[in-house]
Amino acid sequence: MPPDLIIFDCDGVLIDSETVASRVVAEEITAQGWTMDAKEAMRQFLGMNIGDMQPKIETRLGRPLGPEWRADMAQRLINALAEESVLIPGADEMLKRVTALGFEWRIASNSSDEEMAVKFERTGLLEITRGRAISAARVIARGGRAKPAPDVFLEAAADAKIVPERCIVLEDSRLGMRGAVAAGMTGYGFDPHGDGAALLEEGAKAVFRNLDEIFGVLA
Repeated sequence: MPPDLIIFDCDGVLIDSETVASRVVAEEITAQGWTMDAKEAMRQFLGMNIGDMQPKIETRLGRPLGPEWRADMAQRLINALAEESVLIPGADEMLKRVTALGFEWRIASNSSDEEMAVKFERTGLLEITRGRAISAARVIARGGRAKPAPDVFLEAAADAKIVPERCIVLEDSRLGMRGAVAAGMTGYGFDPHGDGAALLEEGAKAVFRNLDEIFGVLA
């Protein structure tokens, strides 16, 4: 039986923004005294929001980053993502086809609303995603938690008025998959360049290399 709701992660599933974000994060953290390149930044922080990154960085540095760091980092990311984000191959076509087939869908992301807005504007997804995107920031403002907690996924399901067990999730990160499984949803991994082993370890039912593989689940 096909699901009643499809929940997509944003970064790494719909929009190729993680490379950009990892470069910006690596530059900033290196300037703070923890030397790393973009590849290491992705390994350390993939799927995390800035609020959860900060204590990890401060622990490594052995000092606080300061009261303005989080807002400054967020703005640097927004500026870079507004200029450099690109679509994951096939994302636009996949969303249009899912919509045309009549499936309800949402986006659940640890990105802020501002970050998603500039990414959607840059990649041409602004109209089709309007009213469908749930950010961790919105959930946190209501007392919830970012991924890997299940709260962002549960908010997406509640927004669509669908029970969690009738939802599937497409995720590319360990943290995201952990949150989807914790929400009681069926998780599918997306790993176009790897073997998907990390996602399977977190409970993914299967791992896709191409976005159009999702239609095998929807049939």
